[in-house]
Amino acid sequence: MQTFVLICDLKDEPEAIEAYDACHQAVSEPILESIREAGILKMSIYRWKNRLTMIMKTDDEFTFEKKAALDNANPKVQEWEAFVGQYQSNLPGTPPNWRWALMDQIFEFKAEERP
Repeated sequence: MQTFVLICDLKDEPEAIEAYDACHQAVSEPILESIREAGILKMSIYRWKNRLTMIMKTDDEFTFEKKAALDNANPKVQEWEAFVGQYQSNLPGTPPNWRWALMDQIFEFKAEERP
């Protein structure tokens, strides 16, 4: 299993933040199926103000290239991305239309079992 953490910014507008939260309360089955098909086993999105953090647990065969190819071939995903994209903004220092950016892991702690 692989773990990925990504960040994204929403437009810093209360209406955009509220709308983005609301549309994630009832994600349609075709979008959920596209997530499964890409090899994503678990996905969570957290929000602090207008900053989003996504945590993904994937199978070992998952790649972002494979996911992008599947997404580009799926009209429902393209429609979803255009819809949620209206609430997102570019992260500082990223190319135009750049939404989610992959974060680098710099620390990890694992508790050892104790007798």
